[in-house]
Amino acid sequence: MPRFPRKRVLVTGGAGFLGSHLCERLVADGHEVICVDNFYTGTRENTLALHGHPRFEVIRHDITFPLYVEVDEIYNLACPASPVHYQFDPVQTTKTSVHGAINMLGLAKRVKARILQASTSEVYGDPAVHPQREDYWGNVNPIGPRSCYDEGKRCAETLFFDYWRQHRLRIKVARIFNTYGPRMHPDDGRVVSNFIVQALRGEPITLFGDGSQTRSFCFVSDLVDGLVRLMDTGDEVTGPVNLGNPAEVTIRGLAERVIALTGSASRIETRPLPADDPHRRQPDIAAAKAALGWAPAVGLDEGLAQTIAYFDRLLGTGSVRT
Repeated sequence: MPRFPRKRVLVTGGAGFLGSHLCERLVADGHEVICVDNFYTGTRENTLALHGHPRFEVIRHDITFPLYVEVDEIYNLACPASPVHYQFDPVQTTKTSVHGAINMLGLAKRVKARILQASTSEVYGDPAVHPQREDYWGNVNPIGPRSCYDEGKRCAETLFFDYWRQHRLRIKVARIFNTYGPRMHPDDGRVVSNFIVQALRGEPITLFGDGSQTRSFCFVSDLVDGLVRLMDTGDEVTGPVNLGNPAEVTIRGLAERVIALTGSASRIETRPLPADDPHRRQPDIAAAKAALGWAPAVGLDEGLAQTIAYFDRLLGTGSVRT
């Protein structure tokens, strides 16, 4: 029996890294789940554990086109989230964020569903305020190589709040900070997956800049719990709400931890810092604590160990002894 009243839930981008974990959580909670994905970065393998489950189905669909289903809730996660993927086709990235938001908001309006937007800490750009609170408007280059993602997500937030003001749509907006864990793509260009794959293969660890820039890394199970808690709040809680781990680490410090945890002989090599790369990133999660009763539970070393074990199995390197 479901732990809560059973709902029919749509997850766009449901075959991706984050979406697949969310689908598993929702099915485990007793809900019916429709996973929608165009498989640009997501894969069917990510949802293998749910294939054949009577309360789970997959639809191949691009949300830049309208979708007609009957659901109670919508989690809008569809969009490439790593620089390698979202910069490969920047026009399509913007379309996914903007046209996709319009289509999902239109669906939510038609069926009277509650809808959550997976926004991003990238809306803060290279922040001049530290740590970042939800009332900070950001410092974003609107014409740079990262703008397709940054500004696409900012526009999506605008659309969500305009639908809320104009149509009283029941919205939720989560600003997701760096998230990691099993099912990350090995070639997605994100720093955690890059470092782990390079360390397991014994390749040089490529460090962009001098490594003094900082990030805050949240394990995927913690992040999924935050999303579900946000969706389950009353209609008076719209967000935006920061979801991330406030433990701030330098990128060089992360590289050294990965080398130590893998037992790798990899050395660190530096490369020029990409354009518009943020120098500091740390969430203020006071709003999430107050409104959701949420805070991360998985420490960085524990989460890295699980992620390293996943990549070791995926790559077949045999570097990790369990």
